[in-house]
Amino acid sequence: MTIRNHRAARPEAVAPSLAWERSAWRAGKLLVAGVDEVGRGAWAGPLTAGAVLMPAESSVRARMTRAFNQAGLTARDSKKLSSRQREQIVRVLQELAVPQAVVDISAEEIDAVGLGIANRLAMCRAAAELQPSPEHVLVDAFTLSNLHCSHDAIVRGDAICVSIALASIVAKVHRDALMVALHDRLPEYGFADHKGYGTAAHAAALARFGVTPWHRRSFAPIAALLTSR
Repeated sequence: MTIRNHRAARPEAVAPSLAWERSAWRAGKLLVAGVDEVGRGAWAGPLTAGAVLMPAESSVRARMTRAFNQAGLTARDSKKLSSRQREQIVRVLQELAVPQAVVDISAEEIDAVGLGIANRLAMCRAAAELQPSPEHVLVDAFTLSNLHCSHDAIVRGDAICVSIALASIVAKVHRDALMVALHDRLPEYGFADHKGYGTAAHAAALARFGVTPWHRRSFAPIAALLTSR
């Protein structure tokens, strides 16, 4: 396992590449997956990890690139894409049958084990859900002790590694859909707008309507609210 740190003078100019995937392929590990999580800092909803197996076959990657180019899309950190762009990218992956997996860690489990452990559990579980099983995993920043295979922890991986960027997009699309569905059940909290993150509107809704089972009670703003009541 190697921690790789990319240092760029202007992070916004960095484009994701296949450098880490190609390194693993050259080493004989053809089943290479990217893993990333979303929702780490949210007050409510799950912590979600996505995993995407990057095709080693150049013909599949060429079809993916053509599909992205035709739609004006670029695989990059999910936070730098619109919801429509993220959904289009996931659709391309599905149409090309690119293996992917998504795992949710509930607010209850986050409270039970702590955010750091939950973060690693989510990414390990997402990698384990992939079929076929990866031989090497590329992870955004975190080292993972429970993986069944080798891995690289890449600092700012979602910004500079294509597989990790795709994993972040898959996870984001899935989690956003969950939060929109939760909004339909509890519209007073505004989950469709803030996706469970801490905003002024979210804080105001909590003060008015109270804490739900989907809120992370171990997080300071929620714990403080519970203590004050």
